[in-house]
Amino acid sequence: MKSDQFSPWQLWSLVILRVAIGWHFLYEGISKLLNPDWSSLGYLMDSEGWLEGIFLSMAGNSALLNVIDFLNMWGLILIGAGLILGMFTRPAAIAGMVLLAFYYLSHPPLIGATYVIPSEGNYLWVNKNLIELLTLWVILLFPTWNTVGIDRFIFKKYRI
Repeated sequence: MKSDQFSPWQLWSLVILRVAIGWHFLYEGISKLLNPDWSSLGYLMDSEGWLEGIFLSMAGNSALLNVIDFLNMWGLILIGAGLILGMFTRPAAIAGMVLLAFYYLSHPPLIGATYVIPSEGNYLWVNKNLIELLTLWVILLFPTWNTVGIDRFIFKKYRI
């Protein structure tokens, strides 16, 4: 579906959703960047579920942990900026989905899973990370950046 086939309400609803998720990513990244004590170590050490061993081994390697922290901070910032501006939106949405999948797999909302880091509610199978991942999927499937976003100018020749 082309973005010019959306009604104005549909188009602006999807753009507002894209910008809101972008803001969430951008703010999370900036808050981590501005906190000199921030590290993903505690989050990784608190992992449970199917891939617990992988996340714990990441936490146990200090060089890898530094790379993970850098990629996490700057990934959040760049994904957020891309979504807000509608710039390189497809790669930003895909990268956001991958990052959220890692967050979800590190702390899956399973029966019997207990985490030291408190969650904002009580979840079973579906949590905010999964919901935001699915929302990015919707943003990817319904391109608004062709009409409202910098991609409109960057990829003018290749309009979808």
